[in-house]
Amino acid sequence: MSTFKALTIAGSDSGGGAGIQADLKTFQELKVFGMTAITAVTAQNTLGVDAVYPMSLEAIEKQLDAVAADMGTDAVKTGMLFNGEIVELVASKIKKYNWSQIVVDPVMIAKGGAALLQKEAVDAMRRYLLPAATVITPNIPEAEELSGMKIKDVVDMKAAAEILYEYGTKNIIIKGGHGIGDSLTDLLFDGQKFMELESKRLFTKNTHGTGCTFAAAVAASLAKGSSIEEAFQTGKEFVYLAIRKDLHIGKGHGPTNHWAYQESKK
Repeated sequence: MSTFKALTIAGSDSGGGAGIQADLKTFQELKVFGMTAITAVTAQNTLGVDAVYPMSLEAIEKQLDAVAADMGTDAVKTGMLFNGEIVELVASKIKKYNWSQIVVDPVMIAKGGAALLQKEAVDAMRRYLLPAATVITPNIPEAEELSGMKIKDVVDMKAAAEILYEYGTKNIIIKGGHGIGDSLTDLLFDGQKFMELESKRLFTKNTHGTGCTFAAAVAASLAKGSSIEEAFQTGKEFVYLAIRKDLHIGKGHGPTNHWAYQESKK
């Protein structure tokens, strides 16, 4: 039996709800072996991010080289990259090792409002990482930052997706969780056609790590050979169930339930 592998390149979350920790939990639940390259260590909990300690470029490079030299990977998911130098390094390693199925989650702001990507890194992401991506998974604020336009509705989401496609990304998924109303729409654009997935909005503050989890579910699905449409649907279902059956941990934006997807299959 083949063992599928996925590498996450992201920051560590001491609270366990987002970042590397959320990615590994998601990979495990979707039966994909997870590997990591940690870009930064954060001190955080459900109330917010207290401190960020970026790893050195050498430390990140050594982690990536170690995985490439021995294990390889069927998919790569990027999360918190923090600064432009890290963005460029990661993009260069993806190219060097000819890694495919690249899921870029352009992590910029934590749920509590802390900046997780420096301003100068946004341009580096547009120039170096987006052209390497199989799919990018911004939420609405991130899509606004990357596209340079305001997004008020699904029509705007489509326009922003078309702008982002011009940077060379093969597929764009814009998540609708930051929109308004009783329902939300997530949008996939492959350069030719749009696919929309609508769901009932779940009104809860326990959504910490949803972006990381969604992108990790997409990466795990692609690692196993799913189409982008199938991976989109899996990511949507995984996160919806994780939010609906939340864990009520912590005093702030609590983590989601990574067990919920597999429990729903029993």
